[in-house]
Amino acid sequence: MSEPSEREVRAEVSAWLAENWDPDLGLVEWRGKLIDSGWGAPTFPLEWYGKGYSDPMGRAIDDEFEKIGAVTVARVGIRNLAAATLIAHGSDLQKEKFLRRILTGEDTWCQLFSEPGSGSDLAGASTRADFKGNQWIVNGQKVWTTSAHHANWGLLLARTDWDAPKHKGLSYFIIDIEQEGVTVQPLKQMNGHASFNQVFFTDAIVEPEMQISELGNGWAVATTTLMHERRGADGLRKQTAKTLKPGRCYAEEATEIEVQQAPYIWYPQRHGRVDLILARARETGKINDPAVRQEIARLFILDKSAEFMARRARAAQDSGKPQGPEGSLGKLCTTRRSRMCAIVHTMISNTDAMLTGHDSPMDGVIAEILVSTPAQSIAGGTDEIQRNIISERVLKMPKEPRTDTTGPFRDVKRNIGT
Repeated sequence: MSEPSEREVRAEVSAWLAENWDPDLGLVEWRGKLIDSGWGAPTFPLEWYGKGYSDPMGRAIDDEFEKIGAVTVARVGIRNLAAATLIAHGSDLQKEKFLRRILTGEDTWCQLFSEPGSGSDLAGASTRADFKGNQWIVNGQKVWTTSAHHANWGLLLARTDWDAPKHKGLSYFIIDIEQEGVTVQPLKQMNGHASFNQVFFTDAIVEPEMQISELGNGWAVATTTLMHERRGADGLRKQTAKTLKPGRCYAEEATEIEVQQAPYIWYPQRHGRVDLILARARETGKINDPAVRQEIARLFILDKSAEFMARRARAAQDSGKPQGPEGSLGKLCTTRRSRMCAIVHTMISNTDAMLTGHDSPMDGVIAEILVSTPAQSIAGGTDEIQRNIISERVLKMPKEPRTDTTGPFRDVKRNIGT
């Protein structure tokens, strides 16, 4: 069945909101009404709280919510990735148990992928899940895990077959983070924040029904999760912001946003804060320096290049094309922009750029930019990995020789023991 026109859908959702939106409802109660109507997650399948609409139609519906300031379903944090992964690969039991609570915001999730010896080489994960009795027993360690300190559930990639090649010996699970066998410890960053955690598993339990997809298909499921993570990081997505409007629903949403967004408070600095450049240049008088002006112009060109690359990737997504090299190209563009931002901020503030405290440039924001921008070249796949993807998929260059993808994983040399 073909999708109705955008005009028809906008009119329908607008009429429904006019009749049902009430800011004095509790947040979970309002989101429950949204979920039951199908307008809360319109791009989800019809049988799972949605209407089966396309992504562009979903954004048109979001626009109608924004026009009147209506609260949407929960979208902040890793829960978006959990929902997308469950829709694509989850069993009916898993969808029934988790999807509704993801959309209402009652459950918080984290992503348990990276390890001390396998960050960029994600398929090298050595956290193990062994089937004993009638349960999976998990032992190992994960790092760089956002929101693990207040998560209820985790998306876990673990090795279940040590005799299979590295990509084929992985399986994907949903794990209860609040059980005794899971220990979460914060990681202190050089910029003063503690946005990430390391997570230790000591005989942690996963029930058999919490295995997502077939045994050994974990890499394919993880690829789905990562694809949605990169799409969400294209720089074009509107971020949910707190509102000062009166009403119980607004107040409860504001509290939720504050908690969920806390780990990401420094992310604007990680991207370099292009928005501060001109004001700082005028404030310091460096706008009159031709060398500085030239670098500012180069930075703004690079900023627009990153934006256009993100729009190109979004257009490909909207047309139904699979994830291509646009994501890697966009990642490199944003990394270069971040690094150049740090350089230009330093040119504008000179040695004061490294100062922190209330008497430093912008109360230490510039210094935070300098120590945060290097993370951009690592998070979401290092620059080296992105260049490999581009060289192989765009330039059609031969793959680098590998010796760790065909034989048993137990024979692969690793940085740490298991």
